[in-house]
Order: sequence, then C-alpha cells, then structure tokens
Amino acid sequence: MKTRDTKNKILEAGLKLFSEKGYLGATTKEIAKRAGVAELTLFRHFSSKEKLFEEMVNNYSFLPALKGMLPELKDMDYEDALSEIARRFLERLSERRGLIRIMHSEIHHYPSKVKEIYHNFIDEIFKTLAAYFKELQGRWILRDFNPELGARVFLGMFFSYFNAQELMVRKKYRFIDTEKVVKEFVGIFVNGTLR
Repeated sequence: MKTRDTKNKILEAGLKLFSEKGYLGATTKEIAKRAGVAELTLFRHFSSKEKLFEEMVNNYSFLPALKGMLPELKDMDYEDALSEIARRFLERLSERRGLIRIMHSEIHHYPSKVKEIYHNFIDEIFKTLAAYFKELQGRWILRDFNPELGARVFLGMFFSYFNAQELMVRKKYRFIDTEKVVKEFVGIFVNGTLR
C-alpha cells in the first residue's frame, strides 16, 4: 500500500509541476522534492521523466473518465450520453487548463518521445469514443460514417469552445453558458449522425 501512496504522490507532484512549469521546465529533482521523496525513489517508480509524464497523462487525462463512462452510456439515450460526455470532457479540460496551456505553448520543443506519448494518448481518446459510435452503428442507431472522424469532430467542437473560453481569454466567449453550448453542439452532432 505504501508503494501505491508514494507513486500517487509522485504523480500528483508531477501533474502540479508540469502544469506550472511545463514538461521542459519541471525537473525530476523538483518533482521528487514536491512529492516528499528522494529523486532515487522517483526513479524506482518511473524509469525516466518520459515514463512519469506518460503515466501522469494516462491517469489524469479524460481517457480514464471516458473509459469508465462507457458501461453507463450503453443504457442512455444517445443525446443524453453525448451531453454527459461533453460535460465531463469540458470539466476535465477546465481542471487541467494549466497543463493544457503550457503543453500547447511548448509542444514544438518536446523531445520526439514525449510528442509520441501525447499523440498516442489523444488517439486513444478518439478510438475509445469511436468504439462507442461503432457499437451504435452496429445497432442501427447511427448512420454510416467514419466513427474515428466522428469522435474527432465531436471532441474537437468542445475543445475549440474550451480553447476560446479558457486559453484565448476572449471576453466575447467568457460568459456563454456552458450548458447551452453543450445542448447546441450535441444537437448539431446528433442531427448529423442519427440514422
């Protein structure tokens, strides 16, 4: 149990420091210090800074939340299910706004291994949502379309909204009611994908 606690402390410290300083600015020494462990302990749990980053992304991103939602989505109305996905996606983006802002500003400078981790995790989110769409197509609920492109379009709409609201800080978008945005965007998507 203690090993799991130590690992979680390191992951949480990594999340905080990567969010504050970015991948390039955060050092393993600082992460270990923030976690209250020796740097050697950090390396016992994570063989490299890249591995720590990868596990941090896999634990604190939208992916675990989406995978956890899939069983409950199967029994929901399509529009209600998409609304729930959208709400939780926007919620997770908002919780991680610092990390997202820094990653967007420095991604072009990342080592290729870190870029690969980032892109693989994004692809996994799309594939997970695409599997949900494909399952609904198999039940003749949705029309025939490329499920992975559909997943990219769906999450892309909400990421663009988040980007305009949180990252670009444009006053014009600041006061739009998120629930109205979810309802409107989901409605557009549902009307374009239902059989």
